[in-house]
Amino acid sequence: MTTTTPLTRAQVTAWRNALFGVFALCGIGLSGWAARIPAVSDGLELGTADVGVLLFGVAVGSIVGLLASSHAVARFGAQTVMRWSLVVMPIGIAIAGIGVTTFASFAITVAGLFLFGGSMGLCDVAMNVSGAANERALGRTVMPVYHAFFSFGTMAGAGIGWLAERADLPLSIHLGIVAVGILVAGQVAIGFLRPEGHDDTDATPEAAGWRERLAIWKDPRTLLIGVIVLGMAFAEGSANDWLAYAMVEGHGELRETGALVLGVFLTAMTAGRLAGVRALDRFGRVPVLRVSSVLAVVGLLMLIAVPVTWIAIVGVVFWGLGAALGFPVGMSAAADDPRTAAARVSAVATIGYVAFLVGPPVIGFLGEQFGILNGLILVLVLVGVAGLVTPAAREP
Repeated sequence: MTTTTPLTRAQVTAWRNALFGVFALCGIGLSGWAARIPAVSDGLELGTADVGVLLFGVAVGSIVGLLASSHAVARFGAQTVMRWSLVVMPIGIAIAGIGVTTFASFAITVAGLFLFGGSMGLCDVAMNVSGAANERALGRTVMPVYHAFFSFGTMAGAGIGWLAERADLPLSIHLGIVAVGILVAGQVAIGFLRPEGHDDTDATPEAAGWRERLAIWKDPRTLLIGVIVLGMAFAEGSANDWLAYAMVEGHGELRETGALVLGVFLTAMTAGRLAGVRALDRFGRVPVLRVSSVLAVVGLLMLIAVPVTWIAIVGVVFWGLGAALGFPVGMSAAADDPRTAAARVSAVATIGYVAFLVGPPVIGFLGEQFGILNGLILVLVLVGVAGLVTPAAREP
């Protein structure tokens, strides 16, 4: 689909601001759930490995959504994909909450998480493709700021989760409130996105058939960028899924402390994304990603190896700063060529989301056998591998 009428500066700015809102709402949904995982574990009487299997529902849904995303964006446009994703997503969150509190049903909870994950996968690709197109329209680096708003959302979601824990609010009520907020605010934000007549791919090749879109998987650069995103998604996603739990089970802290430490991680990651715009413009993608991987490795070592809470929290700060830029920089690198943006972003995001597919159950299994802190060593290894292949993200 081609652009027919030039966008005004006001339209481009409104588009950018609406995307800030979409990214933030996705973050609220994710961490609003993640902050209550200890409560879910207690409510369903789950062990560490069982929690990993439960989170597998989100991961499987996400992979399904990601695999369908490039075709959905090409067929319907990013705006429409985001609109419907922000309807299904809150429905999934609400079902998960009801599954735990009302029915105490593992199956219903997993079904809700599957819907939540699938809509997140679709929305993830659509909003990153739209964000890359907006970045080009603005003529400057913006992608880390979009992801900073995702982090703002996760901070808000974690804060709401902490308040819900403090108030002993039933999970179904807490997640129901979150779901209604996402549904209403999401539809308002969508109205300010780029008009459908200006599709987010900016070039005709994206309208090609599914075989042409799948051919992007044969490009070695696609795979290497995917490895970067995989390692950094593992760093980010494992914190969302396991950090609160690790502080409770690994460091012996209270559940509300676990939620607060997750908030510390998310705050550090947000700060890293905001500061990263200037660092990327000054030093370039590759040096910034190398430093990021070192920070994440050091932070994880501090959390895993040092049985002192305040040192572990400092490590969480390093971990958050190190995990900040991998995913957004990977998305920008994948979208460098607007002709293949949707297909490459979908492929890279799918590789990255393998972290969410295999991460929860594998870390849960390792945590069951060796302790949750030792289970996080897997994250450290994958971040190190991501650091080694950072040249794939170089600027064109």
